[in-house]
Amino acid sequence: MSLALALRHTLGTATLDVAFEVPGTGITALFGPSGAGKSTVLAAMAGLLRPAFCRLVVDGTTLADTDAGTWIAPERRRVGLVFQDALLFPHLSVAGNLRYGQRRAGAGAIGFDEVVGLLGLGALLARRPHTLSGGQRQLVAIGRALLGQPRLLLLDEPLAGLDAARKAEILPFLGRLKSALALPMLYVTHALEEVAQLADHLVLLRDLRILGSGPVSEMAARADLPLAQRDDAGAVLTLTVAGHDPARRLTWLRRDGFSLLVALQTAPPGATLRVRIPAREVILARPEAAALGDLLSLHNLVPGTVRAIGADARHGAALVEIEAAGARLLSRITPDAVARLGLRPGAAVLALVKSVSVEVLAALC
Repeated sequence: MSLALALRHTLGTATLDVAFEVPGTGITALFGPSGAGKSTVLAAMAGLLRPAFCRLVVDGTTLADTDAGTWIAPERRRVGLVFQDALLFPHLSVAGNLRYGQRRAGAGAIGFDEVVGLLGLGALLARRPHTLSGGQRQLVAIGRALLGQPRLLLLDEPLAGLDAARKAEILPFLGRLKSALALPMLYVTHALEEVAQLADHLVLLRDLRILGSGPVSEMAARADLPLAQRDDAGAVLTLTVAGHDPARRLTWLRRDGFSLLVALQTAPPGATLRVRIPAREVILARPEAAALGDLLSLHNLVPGTVRAIGADARHGAALVEIEAAGARLLSRITPDAVARLGLRPGAAVLALVKSVSVEVLAALC
């Protein structure tokens, strides 16, 4: 299963020109600053905007191919679209809003009870939209879109109007959706924390062009992309709980040959966790420093290889990409440190990471 889009459209005096192919399941984040073209891409995919050129194929079904004269109308595309404003019907209850989407689509693989359970809406079914919080309204809007039996779900900055507390409530539900439904979701945002917690794949847009596309774990750790210049730059990894050591207040996380010790977690062994390791927290050393492990307060001494070194002019620093047993890390250090350690692509290096600096973002069902 895959989703492929090629699009060209004139916006004023500039031209949006993008093309990408991503997996047909999970969440793909379209990430970039305001004006990058993210919402225009979604409008074209939904059929609300007819560009000069567009080819959209979802799981082998061509929804648009302007060169071939194919343009399926929006109402026949089975594309669910959720905006920043929930746009619920005020005269209908939560159940009524949900069933509106279901009535229009008819019976399908995604059932009413399943959606209510996944989104935690059971206690809200009798309430009207004006009695709900902003986060609850967004969950209802997402549920209504799902009950339309979409082959593709588009979310246009659905959390942008919410405060941090409401975002924290909704993000786990969105993570649950992507695990439970074999449905491609495109998620527009300019909030990197949402990308880190939710996205499996990342399409990075800037100035109406694509700067890069790939798995989040690879894109987040690339020194040549604008993400690495941000204060909150860092690696994003998906790891499995290998075990706990309650006496030491530590948890082992592993994936293949890569492992980390983090602060004690409540997730059971075998659970999958998404973690982020800030670039500013990764210290580098020569491989022989591993012999000093017992003399250091930190727990993680990770052997790896330098993949690339980039410049971070904004912070007056260097960005070092590290490959460690298939995992990608990113370290922000001074150019002087690069010179003193003799770092270069292909060189062996030791990444030092404090357990408490590893941010555990979410448990993935």
